[in-house]
Amino acid sequence: MADRDGGDWDFHLRTLSISTRDSNLASDPASDPSLLQSVKRLHELCKKEYSEDLVARVYPQINRVFQRSVASLSQSKSSYGLLLLAILQFFLDFGEVVLHDADPSLRTCFRSCLSREFADPVVAEATLDFLNVNKKKLLTSFPTLLPQFFPLLLKLIAWNGEKLEKSFLKIFPGMISAGSFLPLFPSLVDLPILVVALEKVERSSGSLIGNSIASIQKSTAPEMLFALMDEAYTGSTIGDGGADSESEDSNTIDAADPVFLELLKDENDGLAERHWTSPALICALIPLIMSRNDTIFPEKKFSYEVRKRLLEFMLAAFQRSPDFIALLKKPIMDRLGEAYDSPAKTELALQLCWAIGEHGGGGESHKDAARELFENLELLLYENLSSSRLGLRESAMSSDGENSRKSSQSRLLCFVVTAIAKLATYHRELLPRARVSLGKVARSRISDVRVWRRAHDYLGLLSEPAISLSVFGSSRPPRGRKQNPGTINWSEGGTKMIAHIPFYILGEQQGPPFHNFSFSDIFPRR
Repeated sequence: MADRDGGDWDFHLRTLSISTRDSNLASDPASDPSLLQSVKRLHELCKKEYSEDLVARVYPQINRVFQRSVASLSQSKSSYGLLLLAILQFFLDFGEVVLHDADPSLRTCFRSCLSREFADPVVAEATLDFLNVNKKKLLTSFPTLLPQFFPLLLKLIAWNGEKLEKSFLKIFPGMISAGSFLPLFPSLVDLPILVVALEKVERSSGSLIGNSIASIQKSTAPEMLFALMDEAYTGSTIGDGGADSESEDSNTIDAADPVFLELLKDENDGLAERHWTSPALICALIPLIMSRNDTIFPEKKFSYEVRKRLLEFMLAAFQRSPDFIALLKKPIMDRLGEAYDSPAKTELALQLCWAIGEHGGGGESHKDAARELFENLELLLYENLSSSRLGLRESAMSSDGENSRKSSQSRLLCFVVTAIAKLATYHRELLPRARVSLGKVARSRISDVRVWRRAHDYLGLLSEPAISLSVFGSSRPPRGRKQNPGTINWSEGGTKMIAHIPFYILGEQQGPPFHNFSFSDIFPRR
């Protein structure tokens, strides 16, 4: 081996040995820049020759450097990120040769080093490069590593911005697991607030590099972050306490708010593994989506796009698994009860009304859940009819607030009326109550003609079961049937007589139609 004969091997090995014996270097190994180069060079030589004897000679020295580096982190001002990543690469590549389990070393590096140096752009980029290079091995041999430390990785990308976006997105799927699936969602929603919060922390407490989140939390930073979150979500100004602005208690913020606690948690030890009892993780995520719909970083474009995608995801989940509506009837009913609180909650209630009607409150097998949901729709309907107002804050209304309020109320009533008609079509035992509800709306003659006219039309349709099933039935055929009554499978046109005329609505019926209509009765005469 040419390098070994030339003394290159011995030189770098001797550098590692000296660093562990020298009292000055032993207390702060990273202060010697040549140490990183020696680790990298020895790693290259071991990969080139792949001799177990050479690896066995190098490993004790490298492992000793790793242990001393970890022990020196809290007292040193030197950056250890690049050195520890180089050592970890050696452990991953040759761990099987020297019987070294890299899992504790990886977690120690994340917990002790990355938590202090995630704001260092050089360390951040090197960390993502390391994770991408070893992605396959990490996901197969250490599958819980990335999911457990996702809060730390989110801080890394939040602080270092778009430059590392592509590298981060490559490892992002590895952060999703059964244990991280639910807590990851609110962390992603709050990513803009995290960016602003970290900037505020740096301005008030100094550089984030070399300071762990735990040490920052012991300072005055939490109080400042609470004020920041209050400013973002309520629109108040930090330090603005009105007439009592000089009072110490004028800016009191509820520190028990779960949104604040989630953002400020100390994740240096990673997330505790959670084993969710729900057989469907998506089902468990939907209540989180509903609860966070109204607490999104209040930047207009961002909040619009996030809410739009959250609602689309929720509706897609209900479309795929209609049973979720019955399983989640309690949080759904809670959200319907909040339809008056804000425009965002009103929009959520509208979409939930549509889903309840479209999927029959969970389907034909969930009659009890459908009845409870129907009762909540009735309550929502009667509250709007009696109050004639959608309970949005009066202070938030502009000069044209009255028109906006009426428009929102009309939309809500239209959705509720439609959902009631659809539920009664699915569950015929609800039909008498539906007729009463729709009759009250039809007789109310409220200002928006679309609402009472829709209720009047629905009453007429409900008197014809076959027609109402064709109009109000779900886009998904019932169990045991290939298609809904009243819909046409055009692929059967070669073997069956088909038509799109609405009178022929008895799907899969044998024999000629029961009616005696002719085309001349349908087409207008000239």
